[in-house]
Amino acid sequence: MTEMRTATILLAAILAGPVTMAQQPASSGTLDDAAPPGANYDKAEFRLWIPPAAVTVRAIVVLVPGSNGDGRPMADDAFWRDFATRHSLALVACRFTDKPHDQSFIEHYVNVSQGSGQALLDAIGRFSERAKHPELGTAPFYMWGMSAGGQFNYEFVAWKPERVAAFVVNKGGIYYTALAPKAAREVPGLLFIGDADLEFRNHTIAGLFAVNRRAGARWALTREPGLAHVVGRSRELGAMLFEEVPPLKPLDTPAGFIGDLKALTFRPAAEAGALSVPTAWFATERLARGWQAVVNGNPFN
Repeated sequence: MTEMRTATILLAAILAGPVTMAQQPASSGTLDDAAPPGANYDKAEFRLWIPPAAVTVRAIVVLVPGSNGDGRPMADDAFWRDFATRHSLALVACRFTDKPHDQSFIEHYVNVSQGSGQALLDAIGRFSERAKHPELGTAPFYMWGMSAGGQFNYEFVAWKPERVAAFVVNKGGIYYTALAPKAAREVPGLLFIGDADLEFRNHTIAGLFAVNRRAGARWALTREPGLAHVVGRSRELGAMLFEEVPPLKPLDTPAGFIGDLKALTFRPAAEAGALSVPTAWFATERLARGWQAVVNGNPFN
């Protein structure tokens, strides 16, 4: 009888299928929203969290996971909640999935201008009413993502640069825009690659960086030594970027710091002159020092 009961329980578990992140309920203090399937996505689901003490939200941290993943639990992440609380920010964590197609390594939903970007904006508009925070409807974005999440962020900046204060691309592979519009190149960004990641990912991101940086993009390429396709230190350095770039405050073009991607050094932009080697751009010395620590595999000061 015991063996039969055990087999019955196992069969029921198999038929029920795995418990996925998509089945995880919202925690207290969060709001969930979803959009119907669109032209370039199947599922678009979102979770909002606002710090209880936040009277007015200054900006929104948009969190996007890897390929077809459910990032909504990131709204519960202690790292991001602490960051949002300290800076009066909202968190909007996302789940996007593709409709079935024969090349699953190509995420259609990251091509945000085809519908998925508007799904995010519409959800935030609904959140602003439900949460009684009307400022959410126009609040600038700080965008962090892993892999396909970074691809989504890059394409969103290219599509709606006026809405983004700063963004992070982290070890993604497929992009739809090569040379981003001038307004997008003026949005500060960090693009991460890992020494041990697939070469095609690294070449793709390095190429995107090169063509846009030559056109004046305020971006920095950040190579993480010894790391493969992982988050690495992109959260910590990304959060530092968000701290150093005020929401949608115009940046003075000559200001900032220039990093030498070969020597892994930096200097004030006013002293950099015309360089013949690839360079990175940083809004502040603190961010430049943080980048230098990451690319050298050293701890932050």
